[in-house]
Amino acid sequence: MLAREYCDAAGLKFKPVILSHHMLYGLKAGQEKMSKSDPDSAVFMEDTAEDVERKINLAYCPNKEKTDETNDAAPAEEVDAGKESMHLQVDTLKNPCLDYVQHIILCPPGATFTAGGKTYSDFASVKSAFLSGEMTEQNLKKGLTDGLNELLEPVRQHFTNDENARTLLAQVRQFKKEDLKAASSDEKEERRLNLVATGKISSAGGHVVFAPLPTASPTLQMATDILARLALGGDKKKILFLSDWSAHVCSSCDADKKAISAYHTVLLSGLRSLDPTLMDDVTVVTQSDAILSDPSNYWISVINIGRHFRLDDIMGPNMKDSDAVGPVVGRLMRVADVMGLDPASIALPTAAGDVDGFGGADVDENIIGRYYDEKLIAVGMSKPDLLRGDALPIILQQREIEAHKTENDEYYLMDDPKVNGKSKMKKAFCEPGNIEFCPPIMVATTFGLGGKSQILIHRSEENGGDVTYSTKDELERDFESGALHPGDLKAAASALMVETLDKITAGIKADADVTKASKALKAFEKKMSKKKK
Repeated sequence: MLAREYCDAAGLKFKPVILSHHMLYGLKAGQEKMSKSDPDSAVFMEDTAEDVERKINLAYCPNKEKTDETNDAAPAEEVDAGKESMHLQVDTLKNPCLDYVQHIILCPPGATFTAGGKTYSDFASVKSAFLSGEMTEQNLKKGLTDGLNELLEPVRQHFTNDENARTLLAQVRQFKKEDLKAASSDEKEERRLNLVATGKISSAGGHVVFAPLPTASPTLQMATDILARLALGGDKKKILFLSDWSAHVCSSCDADKKAISAYHTVLLSGLRSLDPTLMDDVTVVTQSDAILSDPSNYWISVINIGRHFRLDDIMGPNMKDSDAVGPVVGRLMRVADVMGLDPASIALPTAAGDVDGFGGADVDENIIGRYYDEKLIAVGMSKPDLLRGDALPIILQQREIEAHKTENDEYYLMDDPKVNGKSKMKKAFCEPGNIEFCPPIMVATTFGLGGKSQILIHRSEENGGDVTYSTKDELERDFESGALHPGDLKAAASALMVETLDKITAGIKADADVTKASKALKAFEKKMSKKKK
């Protein structure tokens, strides 16, 4: 239905349709359909007469319908379409032998079914006779075996007498034997992307940080958070993973490839300007490059992860059925990315962290941890340490009412000119004595004490003269007591921000590609702002 509605909105003439068809039950109890991994769950075209007889004689064949006593008492609820039966009609018996009689033996016009010496021309009579006891299970299975073998005999003759068909059948049977051998020898191997084998990373066991999904206005907070998470890796090899295809799936930057690429270019430039020493030891991996090094194994791993979990597990508490499916696919891809990197540790945002527009940090930690615990450890993979961490928040204003919020004065942007370092700090919240929310202290700690051993705050002689601080605790102590005036603190924080933004701007201007990317991101931002209007 959603696809058809999209076609209407997009003005597409041709629309998808659902072709109704019946799916046969598997021959074993509880099988809603045949099992690819179980050859005895269905009768196949190449089966011999002996194969058919054995499979049908062993088939599940109940003669009493199951009733769900709780159905009448249960409240009327909307059923998730993905959890409903795979059949078009309600069937409380679920007898695969009767299913074969109805949809194979009696399917051709004028067909009949013979069992126990009696011939039936319609399925209702067959089912009634079996449920009443007039037809025994042995007679039903004997009649079904004879009927199936009668249908298959011309096929067998074709594959016996036609040379090309005989060769083709021999090849199919050989392939099946090879698949069984491969399955038995590789049962402890998990299909996955292996970035060490494809040469994208030098070795497993590194420390991985996933960059935030792209936005048209990357903030300085994003960069400081990434650097803080990278630092959690200690001496391990550090990897920064840029999820460009997940960004496309989640419609980040309106799924614009150029904008997504521009965002990553500007982000990397800012990170290198802020902490060049740390970034020199970081390997940057782009998701699209990683996937294309072995797409088959990657997408198979994504499918397997999706099969392993319930949809509710992937959606988490914040997503609703009406939300777009992109974040669900993105979360499955995140687990597959981790498998490909095979890291020793992963740094995720804190409990309040938002990785895909619906929170997501808690869900990522849960499904990654569970998939290793429930599946990957058993096949020899080591579970990574799941770390959580962010830098100090450098939000400049706290505005609870949406109408009071603006796009520019609440946080610093990566491409803010250096003059904004002073103008935004001048407007920043800074209540005397309030250390619970004090943006200038956060800025001074992050960009002053974070990169230097001390921070010097200039004061007039009347206010006690210049003072030097070595720790955040010292700053908070004096500010809370009133010994440090908000004006003096803001002046020091403004100088630090001017210096920081000047450093980032210089890095952008020094590289023609980064300059081009910065301009492209600003153009995209203007384009999106016009769309909103």
